[in-house]
Amino acid sequence: MARIKGALATRKRRNRTLKLAKGYWGGKSRLFKTAKEAVMKSGQYAYIGRRLKKRDFRRLWITRISAAAKANGMNYSTFMNGLKKANITLNRKMLSEIAINDAAGFTALTEKAKAAL
Repeated sequence: MARIKGALATRKRRNRTLKLAKGYWGGKSRLFKTAKEAVMKSGQYAYIGRRLKKRDFRRLWITRISAAAKANGMNYSTFMNGLKKANITLNRKMLSEIAINDAAGFTALTEKAKAAL
Protein backbone atom coordinates (compact mmCIF):
# COMPACT_ATOMS: atom_id res chain seq x y z
CA MET A 1 0.00 0.00 0.00
CA ALA A 2 1.26 3.47 -0.88
CA ARG A 3 2.35 5.88 1.83
CA ILE A 4 0.30 9.07 2.22
CA LYS A 5 2.35 12.03 3.35
CA GLY A 6 -0.45 14.53 3.94
CA ALA A 7 1.19 17.40 2.09
CA LEU A 8 -2.14 18.83 0.98
CA ALA A 9 -3.50 19.08 4.55
CA THR A 10 -0.22 20.58 5.80
CA ARG A 11 -0.16 23.18 3.04
CA LYS A 12 -3.82 24.04 3.68
CA ARG A 13 -3.17 24.52 7.41
CA ARG A 14 -0.09 26.65 6.75
CA ASN A 15 -1.88 28.79 4.18
CA ARG A 16 -4.73 29.39 6.63
CA THR A 17 -2.26 30.70 9.21
CA LEU A 18 -0.38 32.78 6.64
CA LYS A 19 -3.67 34.29 5.45
CA LEU A 20 -4.41 35.38 9.04
CA ALA A 21 -0.91 36.92 9.22
CA LYS A 22 -1.39 38.98 6.05
CA GLY A 23 -0.22 42.56 6.57
CA TYR A 24 2.17 41.73 9.40
CA TRP A 25 5.64 43.24 9.16
CA GLY A 26 8.60 41.35 7.72
CA GLY A 27 8.89 37.60 8.05
CA LYS A 28 5.81 37.43 10.25
CA SER A 29 3.68 37.57 7.10
CA ARG A 30 5.82 35.19 5.02
CA LEU A 31 7.46 32.57 7.27
CA PHE A 32 5.13 29.96 8.75
CA LYS A 33 6.85 29.57 12.13
CA THR A 34 6.98 33.28 12.95
CA ALA A 35 3.54 33.83 11.41
CA LYS A 36 2.07 31.14 13.65
CA GLU A 37 3.56 32.79 16.75
CA ALA A 38 2.34 36.23 15.68
CA VAL A 39 -1.18 34.96 14.93
CA MET A 40 -1.39 33.21 18.31
CA LYS A 41 -0.24 36.35 20.11
CA SER A 42 -2.61 38.58 18.15
CA GLY A 43 -5.45 36.22 19.08
CA GLN A 44 -4.60 36.68 22.74
CA TYR A 45 -4.51 40.45 22.34
CA ALA A 46 -7.89 40.37 20.58
CA TYR A 47 -9.41 38.23 23.36
CA ILE A 48 -8.07 40.52 26.08
CA GLY A 49 -9.13 43.60 24.11
CA ARG A 50 -12.73 42.42 23.91
CA ARG A 51 -12.85 42.29 27.70
CA LEU A 52 -11.03 45.60 28.19
CA LYS A 53 -13.45 47.34 25.81
CA LYS A 54 -16.33 46.62 28.21
CA ARG A 55 -14.41 48.14 31.12
CA ASP A 56 -13.37 51.19 29.11
CA PHE A 57 -16.91 51.95 27.98
CA ARG A 58 -18.28 51.60 31.51
CA ARG A 59 -15.62 54.04 32.77
CA LEU A 60 -16.54 56.48 29.98
CA TRP A 61 -20.26 56.30 30.80
CA ILE A 62 -19.60 56.85 34.52
CA THR A 63 -17.38 59.85 33.75
CA ARG A 64 -20.08 61.41 31.56
CA ILE A 65 -22.82 60.81 34.14
CA SER A 66 -20.60 62.21 36.88
CA ALA A 67 -19.88 65.40 34.90
CA ALA A 68 -23.58 65.94 34.15
CA ALA A 69 -24.57 65.25 37.76
CA LYS A 70 -21.99 67.76 39.02
CA ALA A 71 -23.40 70.35 36.62
CA ASN A 72 -26.75 69.79 38.40
CA GLY A 73 -25.26 70.07 41.89
CA MET A 74 -24.85 66.38 42.79
CA ASN A 75 -22.03 63.94 42.77
CA TYR A 76 -22.16 60.58 40.98
CA SER A 77 -22.70 58.30 43.97
CA THR A 78 -25.51 60.41 45.46
CA PHE A 79 -27.17 60.64 42.05
CA MET A 80 -27.07 56.87 41.52
CA ASN A 81 -28.29 56.26 45.09
CA GLY A 82 -31.17 58.71 44.54
CA LEU A 83 -32.16 56.97 41.29
CA LYS A 84 -32.14 53.62 43.04
CA LYS A 85 -34.35 54.92 45.86
CA ALA A 86 -36.68 56.53 43.31
CA ASN A 87 -37.03 53.13 41.57
CA ILE A 88 -35.62 54.48 38.31
CA THR A 89 -33.78 51.64 36.63
CA LEU A 90 -31.74 53.03 33.75
CA ASN A 91 -28.38 51.55 32.90
CA ARG A 92 -25.26 53.68 32.75
CA LYS A 93 -25.12 53.59 28.95
CA MET A 94 -28.59 55.12 28.64
CA LEU A 95 -27.95 57.63 31.42
CA SER A 96 -24.81 58.81 29.62
CA GLU A 97 -26.75 59.15 26.34
CA ILE A 98 -29.42 61.19 28.12
CA ALA A 99 -26.73 63.37 29.71
CA ILE A 100 -25.22 64.12 26.29
CA ASN A 101 -28.32 64.49 24.12
CA ASP A 102 -31.08 65.62 26.49
CA ALA A 103 -29.84 68.00 29.17
CA ALA A 104 -33.39 68.89 30.29
CA GLY A 105 -34.28 65.22 30.71
CA PHE A 106 -31.15 64.61 32.76
CA THR A 107 -31.99 67.61 34.96
CA ALA A 108 -35.44 66.09 35.55
CA LEU A 109 -33.80 62.80 36.57
CA THR A 110 -31.52 64.72 38.93
CA GLU A 111 -34.51 66.43 40.57
CA LYS A 112 -36.25 63.06 41.06
CA ALA A 113 -33.08 61.61 42.55
CA LYS A 114 -32.81 64.60 44.96
CA ALA A 115 -36.45 64.20 45.96
CA ALA A 116 -35.98 60.50 46.71
CA LEU A 117 -33.08 61.16 49.10
